[in-house]
Amino acid sequence: MKHKLYYQFAGSCFLLVFVFLGYVVKFYPQWLGGFDTFFTNVLRSSYPAWNNFYLTITKLGNPPVITGLAVTAAALLILSRRYAETLWLAVNVVGTAGIGNALIKLAFMRQRPTLEHLVTETSYSFPSGHSTGSMILWGTLLMMLPGLIKNKPLRLLLQICCGALILGVGVSRIYLGVHFPSDVLGGFCLGAGWLLLTYPLFDERRFIWRFQSKQR
Repeated sequence: MKHKLYYQFAGSCFLLVFVFLGYVVKFYPQWLGGFDTFFTNVLRSSYPAWNNFYLTITKLGNPPVITGLAVTAAALLILSRRYAETLWLAVNVVGTAGIGNALIKLAFMRQRPTLEHLVTETSYSFPSGHSTGSMILWGTLLMMLPGLIKNKPLRLLLQICCGALILGVGVSRIYLGVHFPSDVLGGFCLGAGWLLLTYPLFDERRFIWRFQSKQR
């Protein structure tokens, strides 16, 4: 695959940032105090005027919504005989956003912010599951789009929408008081690192399966 090393390098960098954040969260959480306080204050400066907006946006990262959208996307991909895309999407959402993120939370057991919570959450805080799930789902679709849509303006528009949804869900978690900014950054880095490291393998497998289907 062209630029395979670039994807692997970028993915490794994101995962290194995640590991560093995790180490700090686990052993030196006070180091993140200034970072978390500054960005929380900035992103909550419009509170409570934007409550309804962020309460709506955050739902796009809820596990049932992520699961429903992933199942719908997988069904459409299967109907189009895009089996490599379906497999990559399923592994990403189930393995990383679902099982992986939940297990990682148990390893860090970080308590949530003491701010007023506008939504009810019972799990631990780091990394943000909504941020990981959004990065995984919308990021997977964003990276698939060049192989699905040939119209460049339309493809670019959809990619921008995917990026905006990822960012919007992450910001909503901070605004709603249920996550520290470092939780959201950790979720983004975990999701982006996984996507970038596995994309070359997916792209190679997609090419092989498509070539084999044409030979039949």
